[in-house]
Amino acid sequence: MKEENEKHIAWHSSYITREDRERSNGHRSCILWLTGLSGSGKSTLAAAIEKELYRQQCRSYILDGDNLRHGINRDLGFDPEDRSENIRRIGELAKLLADAGMITIVAAISPYRQDRDNVRAVCKPGDFVEVYVQCTVEECERRDPKGLYKKVRSGEIKHFTGISAPYEPPLQAELVLRTDELTVSDSVIEVMSYIRSRQLDRASLEKEMES
Repeated sequence: MKEENEKHIAWHSSYITREDRERSNGHRSCILWLTGLSGSGKSTLAAAIEKELYRQQCRSYILDGDNLRHGINRDLGFDPEDRSENIRRIGELAKLLADAGMITIVAAISPYRQDRDNVRAVCKPGDFVEVYVQCTVEECERRDPKGLYKKVRSGEIKHFTGISAPYEPPLQAELVLRTDELTVSDSVIEVMSYIRSRQLDRASLEKEMES
């Protein structure tokens, strides 16, 4: 039935292209996909990156995994199938925002490598920037900002990534940030350096337009 319905659905293009939006914004768009264990610092880092991008007059938006489970993904649980659907939906949203010319920052555990690879596959080449927010389980549990590890140890949470459910780290992430060693500021510097090296930032596009 799904395949039959898809035959009758057409994609409607806008008169305004992604390139038009990027020129209007003054920078290129991409998806910064922050993946890592709970407590590794993804949400904190995403907020700090967004703040720096805003300071540099770049249009950006955060898609936080927890926030999306309050709304568009509120019908999903935490079994493997629902986790995969959660990431698929986030990926589709991120792709739309990238098309709108935004630097989209995704902060989601996204534990399965195949799910992240599937998102990369539906994006334009170069759009998907995988950022592995690497931190030991021991340090994540020591921080435990949401009290989740404590609930796992007490048996309140049964399937928890890194403890009782798997986490598959990236094999070839574009960026690896050791947040158990780097400060938030140092991590932001690494991300911004990468953005400049890819010529995604405002200054690079303005220079290109002048030449």
